[in-house]
Amino acid sequence: MADEEKETIRPEIPTGRIKKIMKLDKDIKKVNAEALFLISRSTELFLRFLAERSAEVAIEKKRKIVKLEHIRAAVKRHQPTSDFLLDSLPLPPQPSDKQPSDRNHSRNVAEKPVPVGTRRIDDFFSKSANEAPIEINES
Repeated sequence: MADEEKETIRPEIPTGRIKKIMKLDKDIKKVNAEALFLISRSTELFLRFLAERSAEVAIEKKRKIVKLEHIRAAVKRHQPTSDFLLDSLPLPPQPSDKQPSDRNHSRNVAEKPVPVGTRRIDDFFSKSANEAPIEINES
């Protein structure tokens, strides 16, 4: 028995952060080391489970990158997970009727108001209809 070495299992998730999250509940004043270990380890196992299931969905859909829609599909397939997690996941983006514009313009420039006394750079480069062309005299 003395020759046997005990292998310690250490959580991969920082226990300090888990402890801070647990203490956000005003009913919890102190956190036991064993409880902290169990919560950390179960969180790791849950995240591994969710990642594996999400990867399976992505592979089924012939994708190489796991996206939110894959995670949502994985959660929907597993009833116990779906019961508590599905409402917390963000909703997928709704398809719009507009044609997709240039990828560099993620939002309309006119959506964000400009501070008083400033102009948009687009205004600087655009020509207005009533503006006369500038003539340059080379003498």
